Amino acid sequence: MDCGTFTYEAAECLVRWYRKNKRDLPWRKTHDAYAVWISEIMLQQTRVEAVIDKYTAFMQELPDIAALASVEDDRLMKLWEGLGYYSRARNLKKCAAVIMARHHGRIPHNYEELLALPGIGSYTAGAISAIAFGIPAPAVDGNVMRVLSRLLGSADDVKEPETKKNFENILREFYRDHPCSPAFVRNLTQGFMDLGASVCLPNGRAKCTQCPWQERCAACKNNLTDVLPVRGKAPERRLEERTLLIIRDGDSFLLRKRPERGLLAGLYEFPGIPGFCTKEEAADAVSAMGYEPLQIHVLPESRHLFTHLEWHMHAYEIRVSGIHEENDLLITKRELLNRAIPSAFRTYLEYYSLRQ
Repeated sequence: MDCGTFTYEAAECLVRWYRKNKRDLPWRKTHDAYAVWISEIMLQQTRVEAVIDKYTAFMQELPDIAALASVEDDRLMKLWEGLGYYSRARNLKKCAAVIMARHHGRIPHNYEELLALPGIGSYTAGAISAIAFGIPAPAVDGNVMRVLSRLLGSADDVKEPETKKNFENILREFYRDHPCSPAFVRNLTQGFMDLGASVCLPNGRAKCTQCPWQERCAACKNNLTDVLPVRGKAPERRLEERTLLIIRDGDSFLLRKRPERGLLAGLYEFPGIPGFCTKEEAADAVSAMGYEPLQIHVLPESRHLFTHLEWHMHAYEIRVSGIHEENDLLITKRELLNRAIPSAFRTYLEYYSLRQ
């Protein structure tokens, strides 16, 4: 990549801007490594606004690594509900157990040791190193790549792994050539985060007049903010049609736990079958499960987007009698609201929370 280097003057400029404009976020009230770790995992592919309340509740109930390592899976999933990408929560618990076993319950200070922990990649290892410990380490995610692509005028595809490595190396070279205090490292790292989140926005929304780098930014000077960063074409989402069978026995609902591997692994769901089916076919499916359908009611349709998959859902409420719980879970409406059920089924959760 031949697009210049990241200078100390640019870094100082960003740090000054950050000190004046930094966002007031709950996880920034401490440099505790556990708090930094939890917040960074929650923030992956999730809006800050959606994280704040979840982070606060999570930290109140699981204030340290020991509590996280020992929490029951169902409770962990409920605390994570609404954040999506539930494998992150499972990896958090797995990582906490490793830290308890190998590091005496303390998050290691060393970048390489952090990187060796389950669920911690180069970005998270860099963020913990820099923010919690003030150790110079690159923390490069999509926001940072967008900011650096525009600042330096890089036309490299940010979806390519090599591009991320190149940006990490640029920051490593910066830290190697310019020794920085722990406070400077923290402010610079979080300055990149805030600039990408509030000013150097994607999709033609960049607020260049508010940017501390307006006069030095290659994209701004050359009118390329709509062009940079370069992103390769994303794969099209695969469309999958499903029919949900919301089975009720009196005031109780039937749930099933998804397999421990794959999409939404280990979470509870309403039973479903592939494709769209008629009332008669839905009744036959329920009969095949060993239940006698008494009444069928059509529910609203719903859609849900995953990263590479889109669900289109039809749904039926099917009243039965005599649900057995060998493989199924029968819970009341109140209990339903306290279970960790994926947001893919939010339409139906909201439907029943409003229906008395």
